[in-house]
Amino acid sequence: MPKHTPSSLDPRSPLVLDTRELPRRPGALRTVDRVVPAPADLGVELIGVPEGADLTLDLRMESVSEGVLVSGTVSGPVRGECGRCLREINDTVAVTVQELYAYANSTTDVTTEEDEVGRLQGDLIDLEPAVRDAVVLTLPTNPICRQDCPGLCPECGVHRDELPVDHSHQQIDPRWAGLSQLNREEE
Repeated sequence: MPKHTPSSLDPRSPLVLDTRELPRRPGALRTVDRVVPAPADLGVELIGVPEGADLTLDLRMESVSEGVLVSGTVSGPVRGECGRCLREINDTVAVTVQELYAYANSTTDVTTEEDEVGRLQGDLIDLEPAVRDAVVLTLPTNPICRQDCPGLCPECGVHRDELPVDHSHQQIDPRWAGLSQLNREEE
């Protein structure tokens, strides 16, 4: 008996794949090329794929003896802010996904833990967890707008690349102010 209790999937959901047209014999192959809206919370704190943005799926579903192997790429836009200077980041992400979805009561289904491999639920595959894992693990936890981003001045909060080279917030102790005047007179 399987170790999991399948929840019902909506076959109309954009990240649910239907395998009814894929013969259950090893080597049978179907391609999936579609654009789907991104699910909510697909990212990390400072950067992620905006909810509803177009995710392009370029996938292959291949029958193998234990289930269906889904592999290919998922790509889409990412939005966020630089962890150094808080400027907006607009970029794209392209990730590779490869996940085995075991048939119910197959050897793989019986011999593996529930979270080790994906499971077919009837003829449906829920691709969202695999896409979420691939995208989130690819995104940087501390994104930067460019490699040499100098960040913000910690004192005034202005972008350092917009400040003059001699920018300083050094304050002279009033007890030594008289000595600094002597230094200026020598110049």
